[in-house]
Amino acid sequence: MAKILRINMSQQTVTEEEVPTKYKLLGGRGLTSNIVLDEVPPTCHPLGPNNKLVFAPGVVTGSAAASSGRISVGAKSPLTGGIKESNAGTPVAQMLGRLRIKAVIVEGEAPADGWWVLKINSEGANLVAADELEAAVTSKAASALFEENGKLSGVVTIGPAGENKMAMSGICFNDADGRATRYAGRGGLGAVMGSKRLKAIVVDPKGAPGVEINDRKLFREGERKLLAALQEHDITKPEGTLNTYGTDALVNVMSEAGGLPTRNFSTGSFEGANNIGGETLQETIAVRGGAGQSGHSCHQGCVIMCSNVWAKKDGSEHVSVVEYESAWALGANCGIDDLDEIAEMINLCNEYGVDTIEAGVTIGVAMEGGAAEFGDSKAAIQMLHDVGKATPQGRILGNGAEFTGQAFGVTRVPTVKGQAMPAYEPRAVKGLGVTYATSPQGADHTAGYTVAQEILGVGGESDPLSIEGKADLSRASQAASAWIDTFDYCLFVSFAILDLPSGLDGIVESVNGVLGTEYTADDINEIGMNVLRTERLFNERAGFTNADDRLPEFMAYEQLPPHNVVADVPDAEMDAVFGSM
Repeated sequence: MAKILRINMSQQTVTEEEVPTKYKLLGGRGLTSNIVLDEVPPTCHPLGPNNKLVFAPGVVTGSAAASSGRISVGAKSPLTGGIKESNAGTPVAQMLGRLRIKAVIVEGEAPADGWWVLKINSEGANLVAADELEAAVTSKAASALFEENGKLSGVVTIGPAGENKMAMSGICFNDADGRATRYAGRGGLGAVMGSKRLKAIVVDPKGAPGVEINDRKLFREGERKLLAALQEHDITKPEGTLNTYGTDALVNVMSEAGGLPTRNFSTGSFEGANNIGGETLQETIAVRGGAGQSGHSCHQGCVIMCSNVWAKKDGSEHVSVVEYESAWALGANCGIDDLDEIAEMINLCNEYGVDTIEAGVTIGVAMEGGAAEFGDSKAAIQMLHDVGKATPQGRILGNGAEFTGQAFGVTRVPTVKGQAMPAYEPRAVKGLGVTYATSPQGADHTAGYTVAQEILGVGGESDPLSIEGKADLSRASQAASAWIDTFDYCLFVSFAILDLPSGLDGIVESVNGVLGTEYTADDINEIGMNVLRTERLFNERAGFTNADDRLPEFMAYEQLPPHNVVADVPDAEMDAVFGSM
């Protein structure tokens, strides 16, 4: 039977609870957001004892469902001041699912004189003192925990940025090979974990009973349909776009579309795009050989395998993984076109425990403010060291792009609800601009990925420069993202299910097989809408209004080359996204 683990850091207690009826059909984002709404005072300080940090695997996570090994982490965000769900692909998610742990709720705060590790296994959980891990970078902390608990364990940890409660800090999980490189990066949830004095979580999967599946025949049929769709679609199939070039394939695509934010969102194309794009990434990995690898997976059972391992010039391993968002944020957005320099910055972000998107946008804002010249990779690297070492400048940078913009007197600060924008210029991809503005999560491409229709022509076509129909497109995309994150499939399954109806049928049948439900496609869309209603309700109670559902002012008057466009979706259209909910 599934259970909830409640960890009270103030009292140093661990208790097991039955899953309330209202949560039994939920998982992932749907569960974390409902628990946060039910248990976290919306006006509380995000780093105080009344905030809670919730870990939840998805409904199908831990089963044999393809590309479903993701975990959701939820809390009130220290970056946005609203509700936040951030997720990652990791074996840890599968381990918790197989242990039938519905959620782990971390509450209260431990005394400020020590650090703790939560150890979870088939027999229960307990807190163990871990002062020796204080200030350890994530790779060292993970290595020590793997050595102590075995290589087959799962490890979750924060870096020094999380310990120092910086708002750009994330939560690090191990990948399929044990590397501490997979992040629930967005929203500053590493700071929430640090405020609890929880340095790490270790999960021992031995003896796990496995995911409870109500109808195995139906589940297997659904699993087969989704797998077939993923292996057929050009983007997700073996040797397809993602498997070959990774997500970094988008660099050249977006630059050519005029939607690649460059030098702190001052233009939409980058002259050095090809130097940092997926084609060059793949070719360089192949030429260097050694530890480099394309087509790597973040967790077992991923058939898309869009990850990679970047090797140094001598073939030795440097970092996993160079993704589109990271290559853009620390590359084009900072005017840097050297993959080795970018890989070093990604490695530092991983080690210090910070979100690469927030870090890259923050550095871009700091460069705009005169802290360094655009293109100066050495200065950018030093800024990341400042964050990791918590120097005075590092503490400014470590609290994100909006805070840094205020400190440096910069008006071009690309944030919504305090969170930095990802790698798609909203003036040139207007549907995604609507998502950035209206998502309860703050600026987040994964909250409603209209790029599928606007740039890639998946699931239909929509002119990225037109404002027509963008409220409806964003709403549908946001609902889809919410239910995908609730079941905790990888977001990239959306490419296959948008074009191949059998793939969506497969998801519906797999979920019904696990839960014993009779959901239809319309039903799961309503699940997504209910998640969004939950999140918006929390934000409303925290003081958010329609005025917070807007893009930054500068985007309305600064024309973005090469199309010379501005943000011109009317406020009424923004308000229409959720106006009828």
